[in-house]
Amino acid sequence: MAAISAKDVMKLREQTGAGMMDCKRALVDAEGDFEKAAELLRERGIAKAAKRVSKIAAEGIVYAYVEGKTGVLVEINCESDFVAKGEKFHEVVAAVAKAIVANKPADVAALLASDMGAGKTVETYINEQVGIIGEKISVRRFTAYETNGFIDTYIHMGGTMGVMLDFDCAENEMTKELAHNVALHAAFAKPTYLTAAEVSAETLEKERAILMQEVINEGKPEAIAARIVEGKIKKFYEENCLMEQKFIKDDKMTIAQLIAQTAKAAGTSIALKAFVYYVMGEGLEKKSEDLSEEVAKQVEAMKK
Repeated sequence: MAAISAKDVMKLREQTGAGMMDCKRALVDAEGDFEKAAELLRERGIAKAAKRVSKIAAEGIVYAYVEGKTGVLVEINCESDFVAKGEKFHEVVAAVAKAIVANKPADVAALLASDMGAGKTVETYINEQVGIIGEKISVRRFTAYETNGFIDTYIHMGGTMGVMLDFDCAENEMTKELAHNVALHAAFAKPTYLTAAEVSAETLEKERAILMQEVINEGKPEAIAARIVEGKIKKFYEENCLMEQKFIKDDKMTIAQLIAQTAKAAGTSIALKAFVYYVMGEGLEKKSEDLSEEVAKQVEAMKK
């Protein structure tokens, strides 16, 4: 059998829409026979997966997984709420989350190319599952933390939102309760930054310009406008920085004060190193079609 060239692989990819590695493997298994390779891709569910590329995957779940000192928060999308709630889709999400912990990929592209075991990449595995489930599956984003302390996570209503926190301290009853409270708070308050120090000079400059114009439009004298703007900047920090926010269960203290109070009571140091939260589908366009139109499209597709 002649060697499989990159040109051969590209030709099969153009025919089927399957991934490069899947096409190469199919050509090798088919001993260079394009027709047989295409059939193998269909049998493996990969060609069927490629047909769903144009579909909009705007449902799905946010999922958290912690293994030892590593935690992962990942959002994986599918096409329908029905599939998103299904056991099979949840198995896929859990498997991908474990692959993130095992391979430590830098981004989604690296994740898809990483090892899933049994000679498969994560991308191959997902494409196989698309063939089984019958809907496009897309890994949208993930965040992974490796901690010296402990990771706490919170998933809201089966995956509509997720929070992950990295606490640099010992894990005990008091710190676990603190972490749970901060996670609930973050899910409710949706902070953008951990501390005021994380807000960039560019962001502050833009915010000040907007606020200054707002104050001037209100007819405030220029002599006091700058002072008013600085007061509003303080409010900006209080609304957007987790450590500056008023604790939702007790608005007499900030999250920073809550952590300090717990540390004092526990007789130890506690530091919140990082946090992340995802809202499932945030910013994604959701497909809206009349049911009769969808049925008509499916009938038309069957005729081809």
